[in-house]
Amino acid sequence: MPLGTIARDFETGEVVAEILADGDSHVLLPGGRGGLGNANFASPTNQTPRYAQPGEPGLESWLVFELKLLADVGLVGLPNAGKSTLLSVISAAKPKIADYPFTTLVPNLGVVAYRNDRSFVVADIPGIIEGAHQGKGLGLRFLRHIERNSILLFVISAESQDYKKEYDLLVQELSAHNPYLGDKRHVLAISKCDLIDNEIMEMIRHECGPLQPVFFSALTGQGIQELKDILWGVLQNPRLD
Repeated sequence: MPLGTIARDFETGEVVAEILADGDSHVLLPGGRGGLGNANFASPTNQTPRYAQPGEPGLESWLVFELKLLADVGLVGLPNAGKSTLLSVISAAKPKIADYPFTTLVPNLGVVAYRNDRSFVVADIPGIIEGAHQGKGLGLRFLRHIERNSILLFVISAESQDYKKEYDLLVQELSAHNPYLGDKRHVLAISKCDLIDNEIMEMIRHECGPLQPVFFSALTGQGIQELKDILWGVLQNPRLD
């Protein structure tokens, strides 16, 4: 099983096993004791006995296997916020990129090379819309993948009409799915900053208040290294939890 796999009881939904590290193993259902074949009953006078000892019956159960991706950073944002483009720039991942909503239909993982041969893993999650926690859009199919990320990177496009409202929507949807996610460590980034000038950047900073967004452009490379530095710093500082 891949890392991040959860086994749930089909009827109760209870988690019965998780694979979190390489080499993890779990016995979900012990098999019945095996019987003895006819060779075990052979004797000088009966070299090919035609009877054997039957084994005990095994156990049966219905289980659901669910995969939650394990990554250091999870990209969270509305459709077309620029998450996939960012992942393609900072890693060798090649997610599908196009100018229409829900281009990303499956989570994508990319390894980001950092300074001094260090690295971290980033997961690009399909876009979140209002009502995602109720299953709207791709909702519940992928919100669970965010739970296993060490930190989150909220990505909001510079083309947004209301940055604070969009940020609040993302927090609201994550919290509604799992209250723990609303308090998870995160960084706020404004993508496509090549489309705005310094005056608008200052306006966005004022609008976002203490959130202190990072501005970047995947097209020009502006702010990319600063963003990687900030993400690495948060990952290395557990006191920010």
